[in-house]
Amino acid sequence: MSELRRLRYFLAVAEERNFTRAAERLHIAQPALSRQVRELERELGVELLERTTHKVEPTEAGRMLLERGPALLAAADSLWRGVREYADGRIGSLSLGYGMSAGYETAPQLLLAMSEEFPGIEVSARVMGFRDIMDAVAAGTLDVGLVRCAPMEAAIDGELTLTLVRQERQGVILSRQHRLAQRESIDPADLDGVKLLLHSRRHNPGHYDKIMEITTAAGAKPEVLVPDPDADGAYTAVASGVTVTVVGESGRIGLPSGLLWLPLEPEASVDVHLVTRTQNRSKAVERFLQVGVQTSLEQGWVKDVV
Repeated sequence: MSELRRLRYFLAVAEERNFTRAAERLHIAQPALSRQVRELERELGVELLERTTHKVEPTEAGRMLLERGPALLAAADSLWRGVREYADGRIGSLSLGYGMSAGYETAPQLLLAMSEEFPGIEVSARVMGFRDIMDAVAAGTLDVGLVRCAPMEAAIDGELTLTLVRQERQGVILSRQHRLAQRESIDPADLDGVKLLLHSRRHNPGHYDKIMEITTAAGAKPEVLVPDPDADGAYTAVASGVTVTVVGESGRIGLPSGLLWLPLEPEASVDVHLVTRTQNRSKAVERFLQVGVQTSLEQGWVKDVV
């Protein structure tokens, strides 16, 4: 803005008490500097400098401007810098919704990486159900979703974008007293007839179908038990030895002492995606996607590029 530029010129002259030295400091011609200061005085309708042959002194009004002007310039510089950083995605805010399973490791790792890479971006994160996440992203009330087994058709119409960040190896959580607990891994065929705790298909059709696909391909028919929606995270039914459940390897984190996680063998994995709107997404969201892909590579979360 021209007024701020002229203020900067005035301050240089008032501080140097000399037009020649101020012009050298500002790297402009002295006549141009004199014109700009005169223009500032004309705009304000007040004389800011007393000019004599040998010296330049601020008037009373000039002294007030000299006292308060630097703070105004600093505030303006900070504002312009903030606007540029916002436009570049270095500052801003976004909302993230993630499923409970992602809360063990995937979401915390992404949030940590984001805070380290872009500390100026505030991320508000909360645990949400799969369907709520997908609906909220599509409606624009949530910026980013982190979900398992996102339906590929969600991105077919181009409204949503799926970014693969993890192919998480699956395993079985079971009681240490369970008959399968002495093994180093679990063959899906061994789940035949076993009571398997699994969210209803309505909760996340893709995830339900994936787990059923893993067992069916091995010729197993587990007895699926649907947990109460408000079931505790201590796997009470599993700890009792009545049931087992299939979860990703990050589910090992913080397990109660009476439980263990054993990997499925042959190896099976579940895709974890970041879900965003394709259009009208902020630079902050772009930065989050950037960090998501970078973290995925660093952690070795993705084996096959999709």
